[in-house]
Amino acid sequence: MNKVRLVLYALILSLLVPAAALASSGGYVPVPQSPDTHPAYITGLTYGQDGGLNLTADYIQWFEGTEADRVFAEKEPDSGLSAAPNGYYIVNENPKLRTLPVHPDVQVLMQIYNRTGEPGGAGIQWNEEVSLQRFTEILKAEPYLQEYPYHLVVKNGQVVRMIQQYIP
Repeated sequence: MNKVRLVLYALILSLLVPAAALASSGGYVPVPQSPDTHPAYITGLTYGQDGGLNLTADYIQWFEGTEADRVFAEKEPDSGLSAAPNGYYIVNENPKLRTLPVHPDVQVLMQIYNRTGEPGGAGIQWNEEVSLQRFTEILKAEPYLQEYPYHLVVKNGQVVRMIQQYIP
């Protein structure tokens, strides 16, 4: 399953990201982790009876750098690779989905999406803040963005911050 996701990510990026953007990832900074931060796939957005937005999340484990290499070697010993491809590795062993209310003033930071609506219009702008309404529009127009991990910051049971994880 993890190998399929890795291949899918590579395919998506090769189709949507201009080569120049792929060549330059100098602005990338890992997302700071805290006990309130949960790497996840967003599997759905729904509106509750109160009109508030709910997010369905599939929590994952996100690893980068040497930690990714270590976990990759443990989980994929027969891969024939000496390190995690592209410096990251995702473990998604728990099928549990969580539905969380999204705070109306949530901060949403995006790295890559199609800003122009034209083919090839996807590009990287590091930590671009978008409104919650714009985020829902982006996910509706570009459902493949649900294949990207997001770091969800949850406080008092509500999502207060969402950061799209850049995948090289």
